[in-house]
Amino acid sequence: MQTQNDIPVAQRVSDPNRSLPKKPATANPIVRSLQSVPWWGYSLAVLAFLSPIVSTRIWFALNASAATQQVIESSQSVAAGLPPQPSTISTVAPFVETTPKADKPEAPNKEPDSPPDLFGHHPYSEAPLNQLRTVARAGDGYEIRLRESAAKSYLKMQADAKADGIDFVLISGFRTIADQQELFFDISKQRNQTPVQRAKVSAPPGHSEHHTGYAMDIGDAAVPSANLSTSFEKTAAYEWMQNNAAKYGFEISFPPNNPQGVMYEPWHWRFVGDDDSLATFYKKSNRSTSFIKKP
Repeated sequence: MQTQNDIPVAQRVSDPNRSLPKKPATANPIVRSLQSVPWWGYSLAVLAFLSPIVSTRIWFALNASAATQQVIESSQSVAAGLPPQPSTISTVAPFVETTPKADKPEAPNKEPDSPPDLFGHHPYSEAPLNQLRTVARAGDGYEIRLRESAAKSYLKMQADAKADGIDFVLISGFRTIADQQELFFDISKQRNQTPVQRAKVSAPPGHSEHHTGYAMDIGDAAVPSANLSTSFEKTAAYEWMQNNAAKYGFEISFPPNNPQGVMYEPWHWRFVGDDDSLATFYKKSNRSTSFIKKP
């Protein structure tokens, strides 16, 4: 007797009516995890993502509004003649870390790019050429110029001195830095002087009061041998200047034993009769103002 197991293997495999066991379907673990999250979880995630963006936009909007209000208030203060109020708006950007700088001592107040004193002489800038006025001419035709205010005062002083029988001769006025270079270096070579020795009688370039257009060298026309010499103090012109120069805003620059250590120059006078000239010389030397204009 044949049994069921005697069916040939090929027939069993190829039988179309034969039903094979099915494998159970396996779900994707990522999908299964996402499906397990409730809907409100996704809402919280979206809020967490958008919160920094929304906060930043609100911060910028508030600061922009505050800045606009500050500008309006400042404009109103200026229009009303009041000093502008200091700004209280923070200018530090968010999320920016700054490294504090080490405290440094403040530098003393000084003019920008101003050179230091040299051999006791203070630094001076050249006067603008359009502010100079010719007040005399040298024998070779060289124009002697002073600043407008100094020139006007000198011409009045010269006229008044002449009325008293004193005849001034103006030897020098405004000098450029180039002029001073020649005067300082060339003559020091001729006289075999060191810079320190030369600086006792002539300022180095960039440090001469003549650059300002307020300084002048003056002599007595009656005693030309005393020009640019300490013997000028014995002339009538010097005596008149001592008694009257302050009325016209002039003072001697380098009296005996002056604090700058410059040689006594009785012929060298400077104008200090207005705000600019006074500040030019007295701010340089850091001295208290001793010039008092006589009535």
